[in-house]
Amino acid sequence: MVCPQCSYKNADTSAQCEKCGTPLPIGDQTLATGVPTNWSVAVTPQPEAGVGAGGDLQPGTVLAGRYEILELLGQGGMGAVYKARDTELDRLVALKLIRRELAKNPEILRRFKQELILARQVTHKNVIRIFDLGESGGTKFITMDFVEGQDLRHLLVEQGKFPPEQAARMMLQICRALEAAHTEGVIHRDLKPHNIMLDKTGRVYVMDFGIARSAYLPGMTQTGALIGTPEYMSPEQARGEKLTAQSDLFSLGVIFYELLTGQSPYPGDAPLATLWKRLQEKPKPPTEVDPAIPKPLNDIVMRALEIKPEDRWASAREMAQQLEIWLGPSAESSTIFLPAKGVGAYWKWASAGLAVLMIVALATFRLMNPKPRAAHPPVSVLVADFTNHTGDPIFDDTLEPMFNVALEGASFINAYNRGNARKLAQHLPKPSDKLDEQSARLVAVEQGIGAVVTGELSRRGDKYSLSATALDAVSGNVIAEKEITAANKDEVLLTIPKLAAPIRKALGDTTPESVQLQAAGGAFTVGSLEAEHEYGIAMKQQFAGNMEEALKSFSRAVELDPNFARALAGMAGTSGNLGRQQDSEKYIKLAMEHVDRMTERERYRIRGVYYMRTKNWQKCVEEYGELLKQYPADNIAQLNVASCFGSMHKIPRAMEEARRAVQLAPKDLMARMNFALLACYAGDFQTCEREGHEVQKLNPSYDEGFLVLAYAHLGQGQLAQAAETYQSLQKLGARGAFLAGAGLANLALYEGRYRQARQILEKSVTVDLATKQPDQTADDLSMLAYTELLQREKQPALAATEKALANSHTAKIRFLAARVFVETGETAKAQKLAGSLASELQAEPQAYAKVILAETALQARDPRQALQLLTDAKNLADLWLVHLDMGLAYFNADSFVEADSEFQRCLERRGEALELFTDDMPTYSYLPPVYYYQGRVREGLKSPGFADSYRTYLSIRGQAGEDPLLPEIRRRLVQ
Repeated sequence: MVCPQCSYKNADTSAQCEKCGTPLPIGDQTLATGVPTNWSVAVTPQPEAGVGAGGDLQPGTVLAGRYEILELLGQGGMGAVYKARDTELDRLVALKLIRRELAKNPEILRRFKQELILARQVTHKNVIRIFDLGESGGTKFITMDFVEGQDLRHLLVEQGKFPPEQAARMMLQICRALEAAHTEGVIHRDLKPHNIMLDKTGRVYVMDFGIARSAYLPGMTQTGALIGTPEYMSPEQARGEKLTAQSDLFSLGVIFYELLTGQSPYPGDAPLATLWKRLQEKPKPPTEVDPAIPKPLNDIVMRALEIKPEDRWASAREMAQQLEIWLGPSAESSTIFLPAKGVGAYWKWASAGLAVLMIVALATFRLMNPKPRAAHPPVSVLVADFTNHTGDPIFDDTLEPMFNVALEGASFINAYNRGNARKLAQHLPKPSDKLDEQSARLVAVEQGIGAVVTGELSRRGDKYSLSATALDAVSGNVIAEKEITAANKDEVLLTIPKLAAPIRKALGDTTPESVQLQAAGGAFTVGSLEAEHEYGIAMKQQFAGNMEEALKSFSRAVELDPNFARALAGMAGTSGNLGRQQDSEKYIKLAMEHVDRMTERERYRIRGVYYMRTKNWQKCVEEYGELLKQYPADNIAQLNVASCFGSMHKIPRAMEEARRAVQLAPKDLMARMNFALLACYAGDFQTCEREGHEVQKLNPSYDEGFLVLAYAHLGQGQLAQAAETYQSLQKLGARGAFLAGAGLANLALYEGRYRQARQILEKSVTVDLATKQPDQTADDLSMLAYTELLQREKQPALAATEKALANSHTAKIRFLAARVFVETGETAKAQKLAGSLASELQAEPQAYAKVILAETALQARDPRQALQLLTDAKNLADLWLVHLDMGLAYFNADSFVEADSEFQRCLERRGEALELFTDDMPTYSYLPPVYYYQGRVREGLKSPGFADSYRTYLSIRGQAGEDPLLPEIRRRLVQ
C-alpha cells in the first residue's frame, strides 16, 4: 500500500504508513482462495486458521447465535475474514470482522452503514452479495457470499496472461456487473484484479463494492478522492475529481490490458509513477506488445484507457456490446435477436443493392455509438400484410412496400425487412406463410421490434377505404390509427403518406404533416397501379432469393412505367446479385435519371449505390456519410459505408464502420458477412472465422458464409479445411459452384499444383460459356492466364487473356490482361490498356495504369522509373500489389533494405492478398512469391535467416514439384 503523503510502499496489511504514520487509503484485496473481503479490507492469505486481528475466533465459535466459524481465511487492514456457516439458513458465508478500534470510530461506522445500504442495491449474478451488518458482544461484522475460486491477481501471477477469448469473456461478465452497479448509481472506485474472482465454472465475480460511493450523494467526492489503488486509478480519480462510471471503465481497461498482455499498460518503478504517466500519455497499444492480440480487442482496451472520460465508452453496457460483437452474442446478450434464415445474396452487391431494394429495419431502440447521432433513438416497425377486402389481386403485395417508404421518411424509423419477417414466421410454433397481425406480432416480439402496423383495404362503391393501425408488439395496445378514403383505384397509393403521418407522429416524429406530404413528392406517383403491383411482387421474389424471377418482375414494372426509378434500381440490384455487373451499372444510371420519383432517403441510397457500381469509392463514402447524418439509424447505409472504405483499402476504418453496422443490427446477415470478410482482409483470421460461423448460424446455406470460412482457413494455414469448405460450397447451386471452382483453383495455384488448377479452370470456363456468364468467364480466363504464366507457357496465357478481354472490359480484367501482356513482351498492348485505365475517373483504375507502366519499366530494367510510377500509384490507391512491385523494383535496384521492408509489408498485410480486387475472386496464390523474393533480398543482405524464407516457399509449393522455381531455391539452400 503506497502512502499518499510520503509515497512509501507499505505492506498491504498496513492500516497506517510504517514510515510517517499517515492513515492509509482504504484499499481492498481478495483472498488467493477467492473469498471476497468486502469493505476495504486488504487481506493477505493465511495458510492455516488462526486468530483474526479483530478478536480471537476459533473454529466452532458461534457469533450472534447464528454464524459458526469454520476457519480463518485471511487478515486485512480492516479486520479478519472467516469462512462461516449460517446455521439458520444452512449456507456458507464469508464473515468479515471490523477491528474494534475502527468500529468505535463513529465516522467509520457511519460510512460502513452507508456503504452497506449502497452495496445491497447492486444485485447481479456477477456481483458478490452483501447479506448483513451484525454485532456480537461488541464485535461488528459483515456477512456476504462465500465463493470458492481464485482472484485475477493470483491467476495473472500464475500464468502471465490469458487467451484473448477467455479474457474477453471475463471482461464481458465484469461489464455486466458494472452495468448493474452503475444503474443504481454505485461506482466501484477500486476495481482491480485483487477483487475480481473466477470460480471453477468460469463465472466472474466483482467484489468490494463496499468502498463505492453513490454517484448522486453530494459531499462524498473529497472523502473518497484517495480511495483506490494507484495502479488502477483513472486520471480523474488521481486528480481527486468527481467520478463517473467512466472511471470504473478506465480501471477495467487497465485490467483487460494486463489479461491480454501479461503486463501493465503503465510500467513504472512505483505506483505513483504510473499514476503520473497516465495523466500525461496514452499507453502502448496491446498489439504492439503482442501482435497476436486481435485488433478489435486492442481497440476496446485503448478506448477504455482514453485520458478524457468523455472519450471512453459511454457505459459498461456499450463496452459489453463491443465484446459481444467480437465474441458473438450469447444467450444473455443485450443485443440478441433471432436469426433471419434463408437470406441469400452476393454480399458486396447485396449490401449496396439491397440498400435501395429492401426496406430494411433495425430491431433495437438504442444506437450504440459513443455520441448519439440522432435526436430520437432508432425505432423499428414491422408492416404486416394488409388485408385486401376488395377481391382485386392488384392490391396484393402492393401497398406494404409503399407504406414502408412512407414510414422511413422519419429519420429514426426503419421498416423491418418483410422478407426476413416472413421467413421467421415460417419457424413460429404455428408456422405461417402470411404476415397477419398475430404472426407479425410474434416475430416482432422475438426480434425486439417495438411496433407492428396492420392495414385493411375495402371498396365502397367507386371509392376505396384504406386504414392502418400501429400496435405495441408486446401488449397489442393501439399506438395510432387512421382511415383514409380514396376517390378511385389509382388514388389509393397517393393516400399512403397521409395514412402514415399519424403513426410517425405517435412514434416520435415531430415533422409537421404538411412537410411530410411535401417531402413524399413524386415518390408516390406511379404511372400505373399495375407497375407498382409488379414492383411489390418483385420485392417479394427478391426477399425469397428468386433473383431471376425478381428481375423479370422489375422489368415488367419498368415496361408499364418507364420512369419508375425504384423498379429500375431493382433491376440494377438483381443484375448485380446475378453477377451481371455491366447490366447493373446500366440500370443504375437509368434510375438516376428519375431521382424526382424518389424520397430523399431513397435518393441518397440510390446515389450511393450508383457510386458503388461505378467504383467511385470516395463519392460512395461521402454519399452514405450524408445519408447517415440525415438518417443515422439506417443500418444498410452503415453497412455500405463500411464496404466503400474496404474497397478504398482503408481496412481499419472499414472495420470500425462494419463493427458499427453489426451494433445496429447484430443478426443482420450482410452486416455479419461484411464484418467477417473485413476481419479476414485485416489479417484477424480468428475473428473472421468466428464471424463466419455466425453467418452460417444465420443462414446455413448462404454461399458467402462458406467463402469467408475458407478464407479464414487459408489465412491460418489450414489448407485441408479450406479445401473441405470449398467442396461444401460447391454443392450450393450455380453461384456456389462457380465460387468453389475459383477457390479450389486458387488453392491449387497457392500450393503449386498448376496442372490441377488448369483443369479446374478450363472446366469452369466451359460451364461459364454454356450458361452465358461473361463476367465469370473473364474471371476464370484471367486466372487461367495467370496459371499458364506460372508454368511459363506464354502463348496459352496470351490466348486466354484475349478471350477474357472479349468477354469483359472491366478495369480489373484490363489490368490483369495488361500484366500478362507485359510478361509476354506485348508491350504495345499493355500500354494501350494502361492508357484506357488512366482515362478512367476513379483513382483505382488510374493506379492500375501506373502499375502497368511501372512493370513495363521493370521489364526494360529501369527500376528508378518504376519506383517513381509506383509511388504515384500508391498515392492514388494503397494497393497490396503496389507494395509487391515496389519490393521488386527495389530488389532490381539492389536496394535490399527497402525491398525487404516492402516484402515484409506484403506479409503483414497478407489478409488483403486473399481477395485483391474485393470481388469474391480469390487471389491468395499471389502470396508465395513474396517468400521467394524475401529470401533473395535477405540473401543479398547476407542475413543468416535468408534460408527461412526459401524453406517457407518450399513448404507451400515444394510438395507438388511443378513450380519452375523449385530447382533454383534448392540450389541456393545448399550453396
